[in-house]
Amino acid sequence: MHGRRTDHERAARRAVRRHPRRTDSAAARRCARGAAGGGRPGGAGVPRGVAGSVSRQLAVTGRIIAESSDAADMRRRMGAWAIALADDAGPERQPQWRATVASRLPSQDWPEQNVVITAVDARTGEGATFDRESGVALADAVAASCSSGFAYALGDARYIDGGYRRNENADLAAGYDLVLVLSPFGGRTRHPLEWGMQLSAQVDELRAGGSEVETIVPDHASLDAFGESMMDLSRRPVSARAGYDQGRAAAGRLSAFWEGDAR
Repeated sequence: MHGRRTDHERAARRAVRRHPRRTDSAAARRCARGAAGGGRPGGAGVPRGVAGSVSRQLAVTGRIIAESSDAADMRRRMGAWAIALADDAGPERQPQWRATVASRLPSQDWPEQNVVITAVDARTGEGATFDRESGVALADAVAASCSSGFAYALGDARYIDGGYRRNENADLAAGYDLVLVLSPFGGRTRHPLEWGMQLSAQVDELRAGGSEVETIVPDHASLDAFGESMMDLSRRPVSARAGYDQGRAAAGRLSAFWEGDAR
């Protein structure tokens, strides 16, 4: 089955051939877990990758979303497009992307605490998760989870951005008493609300299951720090400072939450 192309893959390859690939070494990076949920449009100085400029990538993925009948159909279509991009980019692209991701990790080893990293199977559209017991290197898990410009290969499988599973993937915390959700895109979504991809739907599900949920979204200072494009790498230092300041301001409230005083 893995050796045959689906109709979606064939159509996606035709679309790729109509738009020659970009081969700049700095890819358009979408490593935020909510990347599929949408952000500010790409602007000047935003890097290009296999999928082209950020604005073009948003246009293509927006069209896929609009043409999809439901979330599962959208994931399969996104996967077919990403597989076609990977094939078009050639074998050198994945090692480049992995090296970029690995260079930004504080360690190449999985942390001792439980960390679950999400992705989507590009062929089936089904969600996938990786942890320290999965037999997948941390750099590969993160690279697969952040791969929205092309499908990332792990063995015979291909994976795309875990944000296409659900925007924040907060539902994976079901069953915990206290759940804190960090949403860099403020809970927004590019998907139809009836698909239930948005943060509010996930929070409702968690609370219905008995969890106490707190959410953190960017404040006005953080949004100003992001600038016009969420993919503008030059905004990282000022954005980090704004996030640090927001975290300090919320520390007292969150301490009370973790201690159970918010109940």
